[in-house]
Amino acid sequence: MADQSPIEAFRLVLGGTARAIAREPELELNFTAEAPSASYKQIRVPMPSRTLPAQQVAEARGFADGFALRLRHHDAKIHDRSAPAEPVARAVYDAVEQARVEALGARAMEGVRANLSHALDVKLRSDPLVRARNRDEVPLSTAIGLLVRERLTGDAPPAVAVPGLSLVRQWIEEKAGADLDALGLVLDDQRAFAKLVGRLLQDLELVDADAVPETDPMDGEDDEGEDQSEGQDEEDQSDDSGGSSDSQMETRSEQSEQGDDEGEQSQLDEDQLTDSDSDMGDEGEEGMMPVRPNRPVSDMLPGFDYQPYTTRFDEEIAAVDLCDDAELTRLRAYLDQQLVHLQGAVTKLANRLQRKLMAQQNRSWDFDQEEGLLDAARLARVVINPAHSLSYKIERETKFRDTVVTLLIDNSGSMRGRPISIAAICADIMARTLERCGVKTEILGFTTRAWKGGQSREAWLGAGRPPSPGRLNDLRHIIYKKADEPWRRARKSLGLMMREGLLKENIDGEALLWAHNRMIGRSEERKILMVISDGAPVDDSTLSVNNGSYLERHLRQMIAWIENRSPVELIAIGIGHDVTRYYNRAVTIMDVEQLGGTMVEQLAALFEDEKTR
Repeated sequence: MADQSPIEAFRLVLGGTARAIAREPELELNFTAEAPSASYKQIRVPMPSRTLPAQQVAEARGFADGFALRLRHHDAKIHDRSAPAEPVARAVYDAVEQARVEALGARAMEGVRANLSHALDVKLRSDPLVRARNRDEVPLSTAIGLLVRERLTGDAPPAVAVPGLSLVRQWIEEKAGADLDALGLVLDDQRAFAKLVGRLLQDLELVDADAVPETDPMDGEDDEGEDQSEGQDEEDQSDDSGGSSDSQMETRSEQSEQGDDEGEQSQLDEDQLTDSDSDMGDEGEEGMMPVRPNRPVSDMLPGFDYQPYTTRFDEEIAAVDLCDDAELTRLRAYLDQQLVHLQGAVTKLANRLQRKLMAQQNRSWDFDQEEGLLDAARLARVVINPAHSLSYKIERETKFRDTVVTLLIDNSGSMRGRPISIAAICADIMARTLERCGVKTEILGFTTRAWKGGQSREAWLGAGRPPSPGRLNDLRHIIYKKADEPWRRARKSLGLMMREGLLKENIDGEALLWAHNRMIGRSEERKILMVISDGAPVDDSTLSVNNGSYLERHLRQMIAWIENRSPVELIAIGIGHDVTRYYNRAVTIMDVEQLGGTMVEQLAALFEDEKTR
């Protein structure tokens, strides 16, 4: 059409190409400002800017090609049948399979090879491999995936990955060099390929000799066609509700009845918290699991036994989708009316923060130089004593790292009233202030969809009350403002916190991981996550059928993992609740009126620390 925009024309062409590569006529492709994702017949790739820069176009093509190749060459049933239970081994197993499907496309089509290389560069930006300083910090899944790619395609690893890869390359080659060489011989046979990967895992001592199932090349031939339509139906249902994770949960629950219950539950938890580098149906909802290769699986703490009973009823939703525009306008007006006096005080503090940040980004001077601009301030000493030489100064730029800040606000019932009002307006002012300074800000909230368990509990009761069900409520994760969304567009959304009946229970650990995962795949160099809460995690439905410390223990594990293993800087503010016993960097306030000033002080301290470093 004549009035079709260039971006829309590019989307249609890219979608047609993906359908051709995948050989799937019903495949749909859309752009997203969040993390790239795929779920069966839906592909979401990064949206390029209006001018369609060549680099951004290549990145979108690379993600689209990778998803399409996986749909064409990957069989989820074969993959799961041979998958090891041990989390690090599973991460390696998934990464090698991804390298296989991409190699099939790269070897057949040079354009696809180039596009996949661009997408790999994007993924490596947030991978711990590029920050590794010793062997223990290298994620084996990333390293082995790159070595397999090198063997299968002949392409050298990207330059940014070479230093980290060199820390483990010799060890991997000595242990499993022959296995890596043999993979190319069975590239077109997923069953035989999976069997060789099992041997590779054994040679690397990631699994015991009997830990990886020996896959018979003829195993599953008879029932594969029979189960295919059923599997596709399940993936269709999981497209927007995370149902695939629930399907995995039920499958592994059945396996646990036959033995090794504890080990299977541990594997389930790891699979739910991984970056979905495995089956396309595992990606979950858009933006929930950014592209973050291998991170959680390889780094997760041992003995991690937390699990949801089901994720089928969980919800990640934008604030504008929870009520109509007229109600949002009314709620925002009510919020502004309640906080006229507080807004003035917080704005003054925010302006002080803005001046500090802008000062860090402004130019500074090096004085007493031999050349440059004449320093007029030092001319007086030359007049007094002509023996003094003229003094010059040189202007230089102060490095200010590209930064994104996420504000994660507890939307539990105990925050009702003035606490949630002040939290909303402070988040609003912080977002506006940081936007002026070029710092992107995301505002998120977490609660549950129902009191006392909701549909998750009903499903549990209908299943006969199986013991130790894990988290037993329907999560509601709310996006008030996306990081790339201008403040003016998201302003009304914050009024939703004033809505009667929105605030319910709080399950902090999963909310923390959700907010973290939304940040980790972003391109900003520095990532800051600020949590605002007024109490420990509480959900009556979950705690009534599990250990009393079940949710708190999970929260501690998530905090420890982020603080020790992630590049995200985590900070917490507790309102009348001592959060210092959970977080290393935290402050507790007893009066909610102090929230605005405390937020400003904590952010200012973080940026001052950065300036000092």
